Amino acid sequence: MFDDFQREAFRLETLDDYSQSGSVHAYRLFLDGEAKPQDYNADWVDEVRGHVDAGRRVYRVHVLMRPLTPYLRFELGWGYQTNAAAGEEFFILDVTEQPNPVRGVGDFWLFDLVTAAPMRYSDDGKFLGADVLPDDQSGQYVTHRDTALAHAVPFADWWAKYAE
Repeated sequence: MFDDFQREAFRLETLDDYSQSGSVHAYRLFLDGEAKPQDYNADWVDEVRGHVDAGRRVYRVHVLMRPLTPYLRFELGWGYQTNAAAGEEFFILDVTEQPNPVRGVGDFWLFDLVTAAPMRYSDDGKFLGADVLPDDQSGQYVTHRDTALAHAVPFADWWAKYAE
């Protein structure tokens, strides 16, 4: 899907722990208080930069609650900071003091507002796969995206206020 989208790739993140899905070594370094490696997340950064340079948008909303889990401190502090430098956009839907307007909606990617790919994870945050749905099923995911964005704030603003 990342090779074929033309305008935008949107991701809704709803979990507070993806520690078994990738960057496991980097997460351990983070937990041990080590410095972020220079090449941290380099493949994704290169991919995002290529899309952004070609005029395509890559952005996401993460639904979360405070206090942040150790994994979220890692993801937002290392991952989002690194990926934002490549042009990926991040928004936070903080449901600590408000109802979750996308409650019950799981993680998904939405490409060009046409193709939805809901994602499956185990209880411990291990990625199990994604289901690319027929284009005629994307409407509800566009609605979920719109709802999440309407209640989210830009990551940089949220991070300036709540970074731990």
